[in-house]
Amino acid sequence: MTAVQQAPAGAADVAPERDGGRTGIPLRRLTQVELRKLADTRAGLWLLIVIGLAAAATAAIMIFAAPDAEQTFQGFLSFGLVPASVLLPVLGILSMTSEWSQRTALTTFTLEPRRGRVVAAKLIAAVLIAVATTAAAAALSAAGNLIAIGTGGDGDWHIEAALVGQLLVNQLVFVLMGSAFGALLMNSPLAIVLYFAIPTVWSVLGEMVRWLRTAAGWIDINLTSVPLSEPGMTGEQWARFGVAALVWVALPLALGTVRVLRREVS
Repeated sequence: MTAVQQAPAGAADVAPERDGGRTGIPLRRLTQVELRKLADTRAGLWLLIVIGLAAAATAAIMIFAAPDAEQTFQGFLSFGLVPASVLLPVLGILSMTSEWSQRTALTTFTLEPRRGRVVAAKLIAAVLIAVATTAAAAALSAAGNLIAIGTGGDGDWHIEAALVGQLLVNQLVFVLMGSAFGALLMNSPLAIVLYFAIPTVWSVLGEMVRWLRTAAGWIDINLTSVPLSEPGMTGEQWARFGVAALVWVALPLALGTVRVLRREVS
């Protein structure tokens, strides 16, 4: 079976264009295809559905179970983004491993031999889906806050711009962390398991082993990301989070990109 026969849905959308004598696919079109692929598979589609349902469930929990004083736009948004921060990285993993797990690498890298552009498109798609999810959560939080006002909740609309930025950064870093694990491991089940297992084990060891606590305060991304959901994040907290992001996002992403660029396609 030829590579053209194996092409997945949407392959025609990435047909090369000739511009000034050079053949290439615009990065914008590659990104559009990667965004479409996020919902093309059954796993990706259900992940998006579950994220939406979970966000709606958090709003319902806030309305029916949270104290009236906590029923504010800030409270709805902070709590509503929790499911996305857990599940969006899995979507990033599936995006990065799709060529290898679905055996479409030959098709993808024949249409676009410059693998770095494919990786860049996947990362841009991951960033865009994180931004869209945050915006959707904000809209849902606004609706929840309106309902809370009608049922006796606080209903305060105030939220600091810095906190909104922190919540967005949290989503971006974790979805990119998932993408990094996917690029490095190139195997969906393994990447998903290790994405959740390794940071969790490190967090447990940081709590249990006394001489690891200082290092954990700088490298444990589960610990250093907590202040992102709270207003007034300090410079030291940003520094700790930055170090953890370098270890858990930048390093595996760099190694994973190198591996994608060099791996033989069969």
